[in-house]
Amino acid sequence: MSTIPPSGSNGVGQQDCNGKEGAQQLLCLIANPFSSQLKQTSVFSALGYSLGSMVLITLLFSFLRPHNSVVYAPKTKYADIKHAPPHIGKGMFAWFMPVTTLNEAELVEKVGLDGTVFLRFTRMCRNLFAVISVIAVAVLIPANVISSRRNDAWKSFQVSKESFWVTSTPQFVAGGALWVHVVSAYVINILVAFFLWRNYVVVTRLRRQYFESAEYLQSLHSRTLMFTDIPPASRTDEGILRLADEVEHTVGLPRAAIARNVKELPHLIDEHQEAIRELEAVLAKYLKDPDKLPLNRPTIRPLKKYRKDTGSQKVDAIDYLTERVSELEVEIKYVRESIDKRNPMAFGFASYERIEDAHTVAYAAKHKHPKGTRIRLAPRPNDLIWKNLPLSKKERNWKRFINNFWIGILTLIWIAPNALIAIFLTNLSNLANIWPGFEHNFQKHPTIWSIVQGIASPTLTSLVYLILPIIFRRLSIHAGDTTKTSRERHVTTKLFAFFVFNNLIVFSAFSAVFVFVSTVIANRHKHQGVWEAIKNGYFFFNMLTALCEITPYWLTWLLQRQLGAAADLAQIFNLTWGWFMRTFFTPTPRQTISWTAPPPMEYAVYYNYFLFYATIALCFVTLQPLVVPVTAFYFAVDYWLKKYLLLYVLVTKTESGGQFWRIIFNRFVFATILADVIIALVLKAQGTWTMVAVMGALPLLLIGFKIYCAKTFDDQNKFYTKATLKDPENMTDGGHKTHRNDRVSTKFGHPALYAKLWTPMVHARAEHVVGDLLRGRLNRESLQAQAGYSDRAIDMDPMSQQYPGKAVGFAPDNKQRELFEIVPEAQLDFNYYKTRNDFSEEHGGDGELYGRPVDLISERSTTPRSFMTREGTSPSSSRASSPEHEGIVHTPQWIREQRQLQVIHPAFRDQSAHDLSQRRHMYKSSNESGNNLLSGAQQPGFTEPEEAGREQYGLGRWRTGGTAYTGVPMQEPNQGLDYDYYRGRRGV
Repeated sequence: MSTIPPSGSNGVGQQDCNGKEGAQQLLCLIANPFSSQLKQTSVFSALGYSLGSMVLITLLFSFLRPHNSVVYAPKTKYADIKHAPPHIGKGMFAWFMPVTTLNEAELVEKVGLDGTVFLRFTRMCRNLFAVISVIAVAVLIPANVISSRRNDAWKSFQVSKESFWVTSTPQFVAGGALWVHVVSAYVINILVAFFLWRNYVVVTRLRRQYFESAEYLQSLHSRTLMFTDIPPASRTDEGILRLADEVEHTVGLPRAAIARNVKELPHLIDEHQEAIRELEAVLAKYLKDPDKLPLNRPTIRPLKKYRKDTGSQKVDAIDYLTERVSELEVEIKYVRESIDKRNPMAFGFASYERIEDAHTVAYAAKHKHPKGTRIRLAPRPNDLIWKNLPLSKKERNWKRFINNFWIGILTLIWIAPNALIAIFLTNLSNLANIWPGFEHNFQKHPTIWSIVQGIASPTLTSLVYLILPIIFRRLSIHAGDTTKTSRERHVTTKLFAFFVFNNLIVFSAFSAVFVFVSTVIANRHKHQGVWEAIKNGYFFFNMLTALCEITPYWLTWLLQRQLGAAADLAQIFNLTWGWFMRTFFTPTPRQTISWTAPPPMEYAVYYNYFLFYATIALCFVTLQPLVVPVTAFYFAVDYWLKKYLLLYVLVTKTESGGQFWRIIFNRFVFATILADVIIALVLKAQGTWTMVAVMGALPLLLIGFKIYCAKTFDDQNKFYTKATLKDPENMTDGGHKTHRNDRVSTKFGHPALYAKLWTPMVHARAEHVVGDLLRGRLNRESLQAQAGYSDRAIDMDPMSQQYPGKAVGFAPDNKQRELFEIVPEAQLDFNYYKTRNDFSEEHGGDGELYGRPVDLISERSTTPRSFMTREGTSPSSSRASSPEHEGIVHTPQWIREQRQLQVIHPAFRDQSAHDLSQRRHMYKSSNESGNNLLSGAQQPGFTEPEEAGREQYGLGRWRTGGTAYTGVPMQEPNQGLDYDYYRGRRGV
């Protein structure tokens, strides 16, 4: 039986706001923002506008693509042979066939597992909503239309019988026809569960293949554990090993490295980089035309803390910034020399010989926290957020609380703008009611304004949504996450929660809540009891009507997503921004080089958008079934467009190995449960409690399905193995064993300890005047000869083509070379700098795409990886940087000995009377600063037979599982034994 309120009640959609003034009219509009006017015209205008624009933009892209490979196919130029995408011809539509024919196995190799999982999720949404569209169009729409036209309440509302937009909704559906919605809900839930399960199985298979890949087996992070929240008494290399043994005994002993306090070094390096950028910007503007320099040199007003004796007066910008850079380099040198072994931090790393050992300990540590320490698999070194690693658990929880607090405040503040958008932008007639000047024009040209309403409102809303991810990412940076990938996952979850609550629930239902509250208050004034007032408020019907009235808005909004997908393909923003900066500003060489680099893929933003679209489609499948085929069409189009972008344009900034899948799965389950709640609301408003009770089983079944998938697949996705192989002789090599020259202390050492300091970049056209500009002093050569942290010893300069045997930027004038890096016009290209950390960090920072992975285990030499690959290769050799074509630079013995004499940092030198030759024999390394950053305070031992070492130092009894560490004298905290003493001098 229908529960539609009687005529004259305050149901949504029945109030006439005309004739009211001031606050009364505004309250009336809040109660009834979505009238039925202009719905059909707005939907068709949005459809024509979005599809037409999408086709035009795609055609424009197809025309421009062959002539601008830097923007539309940068990965074909910069990727190595293994990761290079398929070749595309010069034809206008030649790009379509390679994208269509590439299978998933090739995708994993070309775009990585993160990109492959993203495309699989997009394809899953396409297929799922395509199937649900059949139910929506063939079952739900006919049931709604037929039932609505048979309902007597249809006539009492004086709505046009030809209004398809009303009859296709369940607003006037009653009686047995509602059982169609119940059955459809069960079918949709089954389809969602099946597609999620099927893709969970495939993602698990992809993860297992990822574990068996050569890149993973040869990486150091795959066999390394990260320890955080280490108590003070265990903050030694020995303490880390003891903590690991408390969790699980393994055959092999790991190499451990406790982190050292780097003091204010990261902050100083950040300041140094910012000063370099400011200096480059000043020089680029001043040297725009080197032959016609401005009469006055540029000036700058220093910050208050750097003003010294200048007060608030402006000073010469070039002199001030060069002196500032010089001061910072002196400070960095001093801090690097002052770092020693006596101030360990609360985190560290332990690297095993075998992947099985590391993953077995990590699996066992899921439910164990020895002495409060958290033990987990280490991420890639470039994935770590170093400033958050020293935080205690209490500090990290406080940061998360503050972050959630500000997100909550932003969520509440956003309610008011949401209400104004919902009132006036989704229905311009409301704006005409309170703006007399606009009312005349609106009534004179209703068709034009209906087109504007269908285009402007969703467009403005979409532009606002572009700002929100930026705000959320800024907030999440300070939330205490220890890795960049975990931060991105948290950004995704918080964005999704914000969008669903504020942009879907509040935006769609606030009018119904307002009407219900006002009705209850009015009935209360009629001396009714509270319960009677609530019952007469018709809450469920008002909610149903409000949701049905807003469906055209979401339909037009989803239609415009096609335009956004095409704009992404055409890289409109990048093209526009690059043209604007080059035309109206003077970019620095560093900026110009960065613009030629492939942009990173914003997984958090796109996952949030796709999850939000899917949530809208699932929630409105009953309220307006046409939303589902529109969503399916969007995913069908965007799948091919995003596939092209990931293959040829976008790069994964930090590869997580497909770890986004779990949060996607959980939020998709939540979206389905929310859709079940919406269907239950429809049934309560128009049906019976029996129907609602039947729907009540669906959320419980979905929760059970989620628990089943978690128990079945999650451990397989996370761990290579859950049990160690006790007999190492039965293990095939296959890249599973590590080598003695692997350096956990180097590759998991803080980058601030050894990062190469930036050099200001100047365009080659100003080379002849650079030397005359400097009145300040910036003697970089003296700063580079730092004991233990020489920039030249850590990373080789790219080689110059203009001056054979010299580095890029070499100039005959030695003073210019000391101060600046001269960049010729022909080398303003990312290809010359793709292996340099100051450029590659934002554009594929792990280096795998360019054939130079930073986490690869060294196999040929004890020389660090940075010595093995040239950093500045010519364009012709860019493809020869894959492992099988890599150019190896063999360092002569006399050069390695000379470097050894120069780069031993005082903080890590042996304070005893050991001579240098003995120390060189102990380390067996060509670069002390590059190989002993963290563990240098505790000397490695000689390589001796394993069993002899174990018997000599009692380690056989230590590893028997007893509580006492027999044979290992206990020491005071921070005064641990020699690193290899308690390890039996394994020399690993």
